[in-house]
Amino acid sequence: MEPIIIVLIILVVLVFIALIKTIQVIPQASAAIVERFGRYTRTLNAGLNIVVPFIDSIRNRIDLREQVVPFPPQPVITQDNLVVNIDTVIYYQVTDARAATYEVASYIQAIEQLTVTTLRNIIGGMDLERTLTSREEINAALRGVLDEATGKWGIRVNRVELKAIEPPTSIQDSMEKQMRADRDKRAAILTAEGIRQSQILTAEGEKQSAILRAEGEARAAALRAEGEAQAIRTVFESIHAGDADQKLLAYQYLQMLPKIAEGDANKLWIVPSEIGDALKGLSGAMGNFGPMGGMGGGGGQAPQPTERREKPSVTD
Repeated sequence: MEPIIIVLIILVVLVFIALIKTIQVIPQASAAIVERFGRYTRTLNAGLNIVVPFIDSIRNRIDLREQVVPFPPQPVITQDNLVVNIDTVIYYQVTDARAATYEVASYIQAIEQLTVTTLRNIIGGMDLERTLTSREEINAALRGVLDEATGKWGIRVNRVELKAIEPPTSIQDSMEKQMRADRDKRAAILTAEGIRQSQILTAEGEKQSAILRAEGEARAAALRAEGEAQAIRTVFESIHAGDADQKLLAYQYLQMLPKIAEGDANKLWIVPSEIGDALKGLSGAMGNFGPMGGMGGGGGQAPQPTERREKPSVTD
């Protein structure tokens, strides 16, 4: 009985193993390659799948989700013979599990090497300044080449990104100095513009102030002249209204002579010829009240039309 029990136990184990190998559960977003006697048979999709035990075998399980692969920095020479280190990130997705298994030995390594060589070709035709400012152009060119080359491998490159572009240390120092000089230049220009604008505004203010001051002085002079004219007109009208005689006019002129002669600058003053007649009348009137009457009564020579008398200087 013991040999029969042993045989039964072996059969049960074999059946159990066969069931395990027959039923294959594939997770969602995954695929499995089935080979029969070493030859590709079919691709198992997500879900429960039945295979022939001990005949069919699972060659490879492939994740169909989008994958992100960062590549280490790669030294690349630009057109102006400068070495820059570029970090890249590739976003790819397996679209054909069979091609990804049989068309290339290791598609990750193949994508990395293809990325490096393509990047060197692209950067080799650009100078450093264009390389630093043309990331979108480099990404688009790199993605186009990778997508075309990896299509036969059952790979679709969705996106290519340049994480960092690091120029040499000496170039970085030069770039920092240039940026600092540009900032200083812009600051100096802004300061000069501010000073210029301030001077313009100050000049405009002084101009407006001078114009307003001149207008005020002109208006004040006009008002003064108008007031003096009004005063002269009033005096003239008063004199004519009072019917003043020559004696009063001569007396008023004699009172104004000291004011006319005031000031050191008045070296010369003019006596009108009409004042002679008034002085004759005034002297005649004063002769009646004092010892100078004989002087007023005598007939003297008539005064010249205009007499010019020079005022003695203060220093004389």
